Amino acid sequence: MTAELWDKKNEAMPQNKLKELQLKRLKELVNRVYEKNAYYKKKFNESHVKPTDIKTLKDIEKLPFLTKQDLRAYYPFGLVCTDLDEIIEVHASSGTTGKPVVGPYTRNDVDLWGEVMARSLYANGVRKNDIMQNAYGYGLFTGAHGFEKGAQKIGAMVITISSGNTDRQIDVMKDFGATVLACTPSYSLHIAEVATEKGLDPAHDFKLRIGTFGAESWSEEMRNNVEARWGITAHEHYGLTELIGPGVVSECSEKRLHVNADHFYPEVIDPNTGETLPFGEEGELVFTTLTKEAFPAIRFRTRDLASLNEDVCDCGRTLPIQSRIKGRSDDMMKVKGVIVFPSQIEAALMQVKGVSDNYHIVKTKQGDITSLMVEMEPTEQRYREGHLEDLEKQTENEIYRILNLHVPVKALQPKTIPRSTGKAKRVIER
Repeated sequence: MTAELWDKKNEAMPQNKLKELQLKRLKELVNRVYEKNAYYKKKFNESHVKPTDIKTLKDIEKLPFLTKQDLRAYYPFGLVCTDLDEIIEVHASSGTTGKPVVGPYTRNDVDLWGEVMARSLYANGVRKNDIMQNAYGYGLFTGAHGFEKGAQKIGAMVITISSGNTDRQIDVMKDFGATVLACTPSYSLHIAEVATEKGLDPAHDFKLRIGTFGAESWSEEMRNNVEARWGITAHEHYGLTELIGPGVVSECSEKRLHVNADHFYPEVIDPNTGETLPFGEEGELVFTTLTKEAFPAIRFRTRDLASLNEDVCDCGRTLPIQSRIKGRSDDMMKVKGVIVFPSQIEAALMQVKGVSDNYHIVKTKQGDITSLMVEMEPTEQRYREGHLEDLEKQTENEIYRILNLHVPVKALQPKTIPRSTGKAKRVIER
């Protein structure tokens, strides 16, 4: 059934018209960055490509990739393609692994961000009469700001509470009658956990109906847990500071992830060779920002693994469909010859009755050999029942069923694993 769309003209554009628009914008983009930015001009020249070489969409493959290392090398404003006095807003990544990635925005960029976020939230079902509790962390991080801009463009009320102070989150959510929760999926489960401790039933004592979650990868099994705990529909959002923040990809009513491809041109490549892969094949996502002014990213390598297709969606959108993120290429672990992603272990844990949402994957390296174990918390009731070795064995068997790999599991006392108000750290190294 065709859903109501925020921007029917662009979200339901015939695919041939979308490709014409993408090519027009790509040509304009390449010309502009070649003229405006010395770094891009140097990179293009080194790759022996000129703006006039871009005649078809496939010609994008002639352009060099952009990596996070490139962005850090030209920190903070080396890749800006406008005058600095045209920039009205700046965001940045956390910079935990080096210099932060800086995202500058012109006024048009800010307007674009609000528009693609309104499109995304509207696809989730957010409407003017909704009240959004924005529990993403405010600050340089893009998340909270993007969700605020989109919800306000729709006309919804935004509670700018930020992350943390979970007791207050619960009071405000109940007192203000929030209908939409915006935060990381792991933090939503922590809020539900604390609400239950306070004697509240998350599924019945609140007015929430929609969850708009992003900023961390989560399995379908985790989604099911979130929906059951809160009694809501949970939707995924995907974006990156390097592109615009959230607003690049989000789910429709059919829970299919649509790329806002009139503004962000997607590709999938072989992460080892850089070769472009056809629709349907899984590889590394690469994005080009077709309409960003201050900081256009051309062929940015995300390191996120997924696939793309052009299937017709029942929601009525003709925008390309992206699979859920399988994991990051740099999160991939090889253990005893088996390729392992954290999301696969999470999926196994969520299948076992009595295992809570709180766990750590402990990675140990000795020379070239990687070994894994899992530390998980049982639910309070299962912990009181005892015989935790049975639960450990059952969990190990479920992991083996999915991975064909033996991974030891240790059950910890509830409340042992630290809770996160932002991105949960699931993999730890010892």
